[in-house]
Amino acid sequence: MSVLDGVRKLSPWLVHYDCGSCNGCDIELLSCLTPLYDVERFGIVNVGDPKQADVLVVTGTVNQQNKSVLKNIYDQMPDPKVVVAVGVCACTGGIFRDCYNVVGGIDKVIPVDVYVPGCPARPEQIIDGIRMAIQKLSEKKIA
Repeated sequence: MSVLDGVRKLSPWLVHYDCGSCNGCDIELLSCLTPLYDVERFGIVNVGDPKQADVLVVTGTVNQQNKSVLKNIYDQMPDPKVVVAVGVCACTGGIFRDCYNVVGGIDKVIPVDVYVPGCPARPEQIIDGIRMAIQKLSEKKIA
């Protein structure tokens, strides 16, 4: 294991993108940053720049207007990278899957490594999903 792999495992940086959800999962994701759950104690840092992130956390369903934005954010992230789909909308399209402009879950646009189901997903589930993503990130090698 290289030094860079060890650093990524101990302090992953994640970027969050809301594709257009009801914001239930976003509120639960923000709960992970509060003192009650405090994911920063695990070294997890929420950043705003995808060029500095290791983990992409996506909430909401993909539609025709935001699928290019999601793909662009994913392409800006350096390799290796992992994607976490949070909530049933990001996983499968959820209750919006039959809408005229909905593409479906985010796996229709970008590859997903970890699925965190729920409507909304609980903070404990989100933290466990990010933990699984960190594990998958350490398994990936820089191409």
